[in-house]
Amino acid sequence: MQFLYQNVLFLMLIPIIFLMFLIITRQDNFEKHFSKETIKKLTIANKYMTRKTRNILFFISVILMTIALARPVAQEREHSFKQEVASIVIAIDVSKSMHATDIYPNRLTMAKQKLLNIIDLSKQNAIAVILFAKSSFILSPVTQDFNSLKILIEKLDTGTNFDNGSNIFSTLETTNKLLKDYDNKNLILLSDGGNSSDYTEEIEYANKSKINIYTIGVATKKASPIKLDNGKFLTNKDGSIVTVTLNENIKKLSLNTNGGYIKYTTNNEDIKQIIQDINTKSSKKEIESKKFKTYTELFYYPLALAIFILLIAFSSLPSFKNKRIVNTILIIFAINATTNLEASIFDFKTIDKANEQYKNKDYKNASKTYKKVLNTPEANYNLANSLYKQEKYKEALEEYAKVTTTKEDFEYKKLHNMGNTYVKLNDLENAKKMYENALKIKNDKQTKENLQAVNKFLEKQKKQNKDKKDKKDKKDNKDKKDNKDKKENKDKKDNKDKKENKDKKDNKDKKDNKDKKQNKEQEKQNKNKQEDKQKQEDKNKQQKEINTKELKKDDITDLEEKKWLNKLKDKKTPVLLKRVKTKNEDTSSNPW
Repeated sequence: MQFLYQNVLFLMLIPIIFLMFLIITRQDNFEKHFSKETIKKLTIANKYMTRKTRNILFFISVILMTIALARPVAQEREHSFKQEVASIVIAIDVSKSMHATDIYPNRLTMAKQKLLNIIDLSKQNAIAVILFAKSSFILSPVTQDFNSLKILIEKLDTGTNFDNGSNIFSTLETTNKLLKDYDNKNLILLSDGGNSSDYTEEIEYANKSKINIYTIGVATKKASPIKLDNGKFLTNKDGSIVTVTLNENIKKLSLNTNGGYIKYTTNNEDIKQIIQDINTKSSKKEIESKKFKTYTELFYYPLALAIFILLIAFSSLPSFKNKRIVNTILIIFAINATTNLEASIFDFKTIDKANEQYKNKDYKNASKTYKKVLNTPEANYNLANSLYKQEKYKEALEEYAKVTTTKEDFEYKKLHNMGNTYVKLNDLENAKKMYENALKIKNDKQTKENLQAVNKFLEKQKKQNKDKKDKKDKKDNKDKKDNKDKKENKDKKDNKDKKENKDKKDNKDKKDNKDKKQNKEQEKQNKNKQEDKQKQEDKNKQQKEINTKELKKDDITDLEEKKWLNKLKDKKTPVLLKRVKTKNEDTSSNPW
């Protein structure tokens, strides 16, 4: 056994023992002036225990309570907690083809959002992030500091001009370096498939390095242009606009490296399936181990004994002051004991008051009073009646439903009133059921009349519905005939319009050919004008730079200073990217 709070023993036990010694050895004023024999004759004998005995019991109780506060424990056990994670590298394609607009607003923005969602759903994993185009860049090594990682990604400028190409081999080399200390290496590619049609070399390297590749295809099969930051579209050398689609050849890379391939979804189903597969296949690495101790608590033994001795000491208190203390304690216990009885004692008065209010047709206050004592079926029933009188039929129906009783007459009244309530709510089918159930209990004349009235009204409704249906069918048949005639007239008109449109189209084609020829000549003239304008702008720019060099620092105007401050404010915080060297350079000459 040991004490978890040993300081309590040193700080409390010594003063308690010293105080006990002083009180026991202290003499009364009578003992100072009279002999023991005289005091013995004057003292009335206590048939229970002496004052010293009672004081000793008090002190024993205090000592035991102090021991309980020191928290004695036994059977100490040491437990360890290990945190294990699976490692994942997420590679996001930042080549120019990812700026295609077949996904709103573009593929790269969608891939960036997918990356943030993967981090949110990978609480039990360690994650590294790399960016790749013609080369690979490490944005973050393996980490579980997801808050900092998300800030890095959100601050990442997607408009950064990376080199053309998609070098996936470089991505595999970077993944192998980042996860060299892990048994399982998992790579998630967020890409449109890259440029290559053959990934044999990448598959061999991945299998050799034991890298499991999962790919989320962030693109569609629709050919889409690549929109640049200046608002223009990327073009080939011949001036034609470049269009790109999803390269599904990357599917082979994932399926042949113990990974998986899935097309992007607007929800997170694609991410969840990949993470589930990774967590199932991967052996996890221990990254953190914690130890903690457990004990068997013993404090309640000295505490229980202290309370028992304290009760013995309080069992006989001859002096008036001590009796007053005992009486106070008994009063406190009596108050606590009667607190729970108070509700049942005053319930009858509350119910009588509510009944009186109900008789006086003060239904609003009656319902409030009944709510205070909803512990009997009668109270629920009376509350429901009050709500019914206030025309709060839905609330009344809820209260009727809460009434449960074995008394047949009471059950009959409840069902009869529920039938009346359903009638007020215009729910005649349920009203009919309630009246029928009530008649099974008691054959009452009023209930029979109510049931007959409901049945009569239901039959009338059925007849009216049937007449409406017949009228509707007649109208529908007439409309069908009218529509058929209209369609025939429309077809005749359409044939006539088609012929007229064909003639117009022929005339328009002739006119368009003529306009194209004129536009071509106009474009040539505009191009020459634009070149002249560009030369003039370059000249003005050079002159401006010369003038700027000559200006002093204090010569900058307030307007110019404000303009540069706004530019600095809008500029994104730069993110440190570390470029990784690769043995397999991308030699693609594509402009994307």
